[in-house]
Amino acid sequence: MLPALLDVNRCIALLTKSPLGKKDAVPIKDAFSTRTIAMNEPAHFRRESDASVPATAARRSVSWHGAGPWIGRTAAGLDPGYFALVMATGIVSNAFFLDGQRALSDALFAVNVGAYPWLWLLTLVRAARFWPAMRVDLLDPGRVFLFFTTVAATDVFGMSIGLRGFAGVALILWLVALVLWLALTYFGFAVLLFHNHEDGADVVQGGWLNAIVGTQSLVIVGGALALPAAHIGRQVFVVLPMLWAVGLVLYGILVVLLCQRFFFSRIEPDQVAPPLWIVMGAAAISVNAGLILLVHGGATPFLVALAPFLGGTTLAVWAWATWWIPLLLLLGLWKHGLHRRPLGYSPLFWSIVFPLGMYAAATWRLARFIAVPALATWSSVMAWIALAAWCATAAGLVVSCWRNAAR
Repeated sequence: MLPALLDVNRCIALLTKSPLGKKDAVPIKDAFSTRTIAMNEPAHFRRESDASVPATAARRSVSWHGAGPWIGRTAAGLDPGYFALVMATGIVSNAFFLDGQRALSDALFAVNVGAYPWLWLLTLVRAARFWPAMRVDLLDPGRVFLFFTTVAATDVFGMSIGLRGFAGVALILWLVALVLWLALTYFGFAVLLFHNHEDGADVVQGGWLNAIVGTQSLVIVGGALALPAAHIGRQVFVVLPMLWAVGLVLYGILVVLLCQRFFFSRIEPDQVAPPLWIVMGAAAISVNAGLILLVHGGATPFLVALAPFLGGTTLAVWAWATWWIPLLLLLGLWKHGLHRRPLGYSPLFWSIVFPLGMYAAATWRLARFIAVPALATWSSVMAWIALAAWCATAAGLVVSCWRNAAR
């Protein structure tokens, strides 16, 4: 089984898999095999003028042998949201670290030690050698916000490192995430403003909420690890409540649009995709960020005066995140049970694991802050549910790799 899993070239169909739409296929022959690469650009998002761009980028992999054809083939069609794997693995690891399950936490952290640099390598190769394909994703209002997973993944990974005593490394990763956030925030919303059209991005996909997740991840790591490690004056912590407020305002805007789309327009089963769980995950990470501010942000009289507002809002957002869980489960049953849509592995399923893990971590912090033991128990239950979801998704990844290798 191990040789098959190591055959990354034969897993390219998996890495480019996307349930959001049809795929363009380009036959590519390399030194190892003759395969067809399905590019991951949804047909209903693509502009007519850009229709051939991913194909062109894929064909360039025929002549590129710099870092190995298999790296090039994998990078050519890499889904920009694949960093959700690092987010999901990291938050489940952190949840078990907080819960005292160090062995499980360390095992998951070891996975991220390999996954995080590997995904950055593929992303950089894609930017350098397959820029036309990446450009299509960057200019697509339905996909550009998937790049915010790089911000959240960097912060979650930095949090994992900081929890293990390396606050200086966490500070560096937080600064990297901050630069990425600044660039993606204004670029992403500029694309949404100037490059969208009536048949473009659909808020029902839930991917736009990655912007909120990235924003609140900066508050969590900045408040808990990064700024204390930098020995910056406590007055600088006033920046973090500002970021938290920006995240909440964006969440309020997008979730209103999402609810209007859900409750007052027709929804097709295929439109119910795993990234919808980000609506709960974005609320959960806002709770986590709010609690970090309450614990670590009391630096000035002004911030102390904000504590009642922070506490009340944080509790309300946690209740809202909890309210979404049964509804999201019902949507899954409606799609896969009533309408019998097949349930197969997709990279997007990591977008379910991350919200579950973040909800467990947020509930753990809330339980400690308000001293309610029942919530601590509920946090442990959710951590194990998140681990089960992680194992199921990882198993799907392994099985898909195995099947592709056996073809």
